[in-house]
Amino acid sequence: MLTRTLCAVALALAFAPLLPAERPTPQAGKAGRSVTVATNGMVATSHPLAAQIGVDVLKSGGNAVDAALATSAAMGLMEPTSCGIGGDLFAIVWDAKTQKLYGLNASGRAPGKATLAYFAEKGLKDIPLTGPLSWSVPGCVDGWDQLRQKFGTKSFKQLLAPVIEYAEKGVPVPEVIAGYWKSAEKYKDAGMRDTFLIADGEKRRAPRAGEVFKNPALANSYKLIANNGRDAYYKGEIAEKIVALSDKVGGLFALKDFADHKSEWIEPVRASYRGYDVWELPPPGQGIAALQMLNTLEPHDIKKLGPDSADYWHLLIEAKKLAFADRAKYYADPAFAKVPVADLIAKEYASKRAKLIDAQKALTDVPAGDPKLSTSETIYLTVVDKDRNCVSLIQSNYAGFGSGLSAPGTGFGIQNRGCLFALDANHANKLEPGKRPFHTIIPAMVTKDGKPWLTFGVMGGDMQPQGHVQVLVNLIDFGMNVQAAGESPRVEHVGSATPRGEPEKPKGGTVKAEYGIPDAVVKELERRGHVVERVRTNSGGYQGILIDPKTGVLHGGSESRKDGAAVGY
Repeated sequence: MLTRTLCAVALALAFAPLLPAERPTPQAGKAGRSVTVATNGMVATSHPLAAQIGVDVLKSGGNAVDAALATSAAMGLMEPTSCGIGGDLFAIVWDAKTQKLYGLNASGRAPGKATLAYFAEKGLKDIPLTGPLSWSVPGCVDGWDQLRQKFGTKSFKQLLAPVIEYAEKGVPVPEVIAGYWKSAEKYKDAGMRDTFLIADGEKRRAPRAGEVFKNPALANSYKLIANNGRDAYYKGEIAEKIVALSDKVGGLFALKDFADHKSEWIEPVRASYRGYDVWELPPPGQGIAALQMLNTLEPHDIKKLGPDSADYWHLLIEAKKLAFADRAKYYADPAFAKVPVADLIAKEYASKRAKLIDAQKALTDVPAGDPKLSTSETIYLTVVDKDRNCVSLIQSNYAGFGSGLSAPGTGFGIQNRGCLFALDANHANKLEPGKRPFHTIIPAMVTKDGKPWLTFGVMGGDMQPQGHVQVLVNLIDFGMNVQAAGESPRVEHVGSATPRGEPEKPKGGTVKAEYGIPDAVVKELERRGHVVERVRTNSGGYQGILIDPKTGVLHGGSESRKDGAAVGY
């Protein structure tokens, strides 16, 4: 237990952003910048240059999916601390032509050699957080291909051309990303060091804020995809390089794992909240946890309580504990386990579970969580075009740069998402060959009267469903604009049970309250039994685009916890 706790502390420090001291503490209902407004199209993500690439695609006649793919590729170069083509992808698309929502699960599966028996023979009780045993097949590039084939209008050559040029000529690194990038200095792997660290005399170091970063190896990988499509990754040179690395370092990958990979189109699921339909993707992601929380909150007069009320924050935290207890038990790959999604997101079930909440006392008998779920690094992007096609897309390596390994010459790190499997043979999320692990990354969309109203996401491991709920409450209950809804101070509860099957102390978990939460609220939460830790900022990074139902004008928000921007025209 002590070793696991020390590892968790080290990870938290390794992946913590080095935020400048002058960054203001968020205040309830107040935004540090104005809402971005536009009529033709808009892109929001956590790097302004990537957002601009997406807008350029829209201006050249591309649609929302085209712009999303170009932006996602750019983020793999510009924010490799969080994402890349060595990771997975999920998306929700609103197609204006069919007036329907489509969901895409572009996550990868465990290698065919990855069995419980293998890890038992090695004496491992958990899958390591880093290294080759944490790998699952990266799904991003196949996800791009599926989106492009179903909805896109442009070729990979057209979509990847801008980022290939940036990769070859260089792109400046912004300040928040530069803070995260320092974690790469600890890596020993030659592929990682050669790709992500720059020469400084006889040493190599992470690029600093404002310095130019080049990645010619990634440019080459993108050229292979541009010329030969997704098969260049899964049946060609890129897969061969990854498998060669796997053979060298004791991994479990085989070429067949890549050749057999495919994404899956799935039906988004919804819960209504005060007349709005909130859409998430079903497991193996954790999106339905947000729906469960909203169902628990809806019977209460949240607007009357207000954002500076201890009653509101107490109710939110307790709703999260209940949803995450279910998450630990049930959320898994539905191709391998029976996941009672309809029952979990039913209003009746929420009403029954809500009876466990004591308005004056924090729950302390809910199993605590695995710190690994709090270290995820992710990028989120959203696009709306002139025809009001909408894309909500999220992409991640999982923890920072992922596994800490990069196949030489590829230009990207390989994700460590496979570490989230349980090694308990009785757990729904147990490791099995060809199975997709539990996932933290979740895109979201909200419709009103059958039309898209908001497309948004919040990054950051366990924080994601909590962030979704807090943003929606800020918009719908507290009447904030789309920028203030993301910048307003948040709490993050850590310490719920994990889908790896590992409860952790303290019982009842810890509430990380940003300094914008009033002191009186913190004291009252502590009186009710919550363990509260004051933090400057929580994990996360919100992007959102709201479509005004009266005027049709696009309202974009991009919070200050990241480097991003909402860019429109």
